[in-house]
Amino acid sequence: MKRREFITLLGGTAATWPLAASAQPAMPVIGFLSSTPAAAFGNRLRAFGKGLKEEGYIEGRDVAIEYRWAQDQDDRLPALAAELVHRQVTVIVAGGSPSSLAAKAATATIPIVFETATDPVTLGLVASLNRPGGNLTGVTNLNVEVGQKRLELLREILPAATIIAVLVNPSAPAITEQFMRTVQAAAPALGMQLHVLQASTDHDLDTAFAAIGQLQADALVIGPYLFFNSRKEQLGALSLRHAVPAIFIYREFVAAGGLMSYGANEAESYHLVGIYTGKILKGASPGDLPVQRSTKVELIINLKTAKTLGIAVPLALSGRADELIE
Repeated sequence: MKRREFITLLGGTAATWPLAASAQPAMPVIGFLSSTPAAAFGNRLRAFGKGLKEEGYIEGRDVAIEYRWAQDQDDRLPALAAELVHRQVTVIVAGGSPSSLAAKAATATIPIVFETATDPVTLGLVASLNRPGGNLTGVTNLNVEVGQKRLELLREILPAATIIAVLVNPSAPAITEQFMRTVQAAAPALGMQLHVLQASTDHDLDTAFAAIGQLQADALVIGPYLFFNSRKEQLGALSLRHAVPAIFIYREFVAAGGLMSYGANEAESYHLVGIYTGKILKGASPGDLPVQRSTKVELIINLKTAKTLGIAVPLALSGRADELIE
């Protein structure tokens, strides 16, 4: 072969290298949608990443993730969901009921994996738990269903309590309806009268806690809302400042001064969400993946707060606690 022919051939081969590189399959993209600020999802995101890894996906290596945080402004969710659809992400992960509904309204073709405390059938996300159908599946936790148990725990630690304030978020009517149905059904047998207080802004929280004193409420039950979740520490501090025995969902609330928490371990929930997302990236159809239920719940009691409030924690109750904070 002549030298000129060899150079021409080599040059032609080299010219194809960029084309070959560009022909590599694009990395799949997960769209992660939530109504809360990113800071509220630290533990959940770590658990989600663990589930993904178990299915062979690591962010930045095998999959990219685009995050959309509505910063507690649910009215932004439809536009954020539309952004992810326009981006043509491979799958959408929706954290919470408002995000799940926004994602469902935005696309009937892109797979969606949701995590919610509400019944996804009643919410209209899936046709049934065992056979979701369509493009959605996901994980539910027990944070709505155990509302009755929270009242029972208050009765156990405060035998004389009769007036109970219940804090709900009017911006999430689907959760409020299911949660109030649960606690209202349990209250009469426990000899409790419920008073509903509403909050969807930080100012509302201050107003609600001031109203608890005016009601002379014996205790407070805080409902399972993402808006409240992102203010766990603030709620714990408010309950201690106003000297109101209160029960919420998460440990951070108790560590900040709240009396008790009883709720789902959402790290477990998002671990399952990560696994399902990985399966869908591998080609599974969401309509064929049964909705899973995260059943792990934890009871945590702040003994220091109990002492400050003059409450004697029964030994039987402290013995059942997953953790006692002193």
